[in-house]
Amino acid sequence: MSGPLDGVLVVDLSRALAGPHAAMMLGDLGARVIKVESPSGGDDTRSWGPPFLQGSDGERHSTYFLSCNRNKESIALDLKSDDGRATLTALIERADVLVENFRPGTLERLGLGPDVLSARNPRLVVLRVTGFGQSGPYSAKPGFATIAEAMSGFAAINGEPDGAPLLPPIALTDEVAALAGAFAVMVALRERDRSGEGQVVDVNLLESMLQMMSALPSAAAHLDYEQPRLGSGIPYSVPRGTYQCGDGKWVVDECAVEAVIAFVELVVPAQRIGDEPDHRVRGDRPPRRQWIDLGGRQVLVRTAPRAMRERDDVLRADPRALRHIEAERHGSRHGRVDGDGLRPGAERDLGGLRVAVEVPFRRRRRVSRRPEGAAHQEMTA
Repeated sequence: MSGPLDGVLVVDLSRALAGPHAAMMLGDLGARVIKVESPSGGDDTRSWGPPFLQGSDGERHSTYFLSCNRNKESIALDLKSDDGRATLTALIERADVLVENFRPGTLERLGLGPDVLSARNPRLVVLRVTGFGQSGPYSAKPGFATIAEAMSGFAAINGEPDGAPLLPPIALTDEVAALAGAFAVMVALRERDRSGEGQVVDVNLLESMLQMMSALPSAAAHLDYEQPRLGSGIPYSVPRGTYQCGDGKWVVDECAVEAVIAFVELVVPAQRIGDEPDHRVRGDRPPRRQWIDLGGRQVLVRTAPRAMRERDDVLRADPRALRHIEAERHGSRHGRVDGDGLRPGAERDLGGLRVAVEVPFRRRRRVSRRPEGAAHQEMTA
């Protein structure tokens, strides 16, 4: 099935997660993505793990690499060589999008800066992904997701009240930056269709995380407000958290809207409130967070998760392992992609990987098991 980006050619020079994931989303929507890798080992994520998938040839294949490089073709080019740069330039001359995540100045030192490329291809959209942007005091520093999660304030608001700041157990910053990059590329393509001119998109990890922090940066700047660490809680929604039931299983509940009050009434009986603020009013609950939370835990320790699930007036879910999600009715709506994007037929040996989010169009194009060099005439025909 052709997608909305059918006919769009993307050249992906990026490695690791943010850039490749952005290019992957364009491929999911129908673009042809040619991934350019180094002849000495290819993308860094080819060796990332665990988890690994074990091939019939005895080799391990990184699921991180598979997860963000589906729907791509792969070639190996030495960009320090004249032949490598010539082949890449010929590709870019007919491309619609270039994705790169070199340190600022690297592309320019190769003689492939946006000004040079736009002179050869005025309709080219260039997505540049870095840690801190193409300019500014930190632009020359290496950028990693962990650093952005710390500098953005994200780690500082995560964790228990009396505990240390916590980092996310996934590559959150890379995924957020990838979404920002893919969205910006779509906007740039729309502008190109309108004006006929290509665009340069500057996406960085730190600002992507700051954008995800919602109102907190503004509140800190104008109100001197710093959100405290509340474990699973958030300041404006009480109760919200994970609660262990009588059989040892866990449930997650939140009263985020006034209509969802059954849980509060369950854990905080009205006769115990007296003349205190009305627990049914959202704004009156945060000051009594500790007391309401304690009441919830005391009630649920005598309750089975099934009894909570049977109450349709309470928003709750079981915090479950990923392997259990596939059996859910909602999860079953997601389609499948090839389990191994590395070589034809490998999915028979390695099984399948589900797409993390549902997209309206998918194709099954595999990249090569190892990036292979390509003659100039082969890739530019």
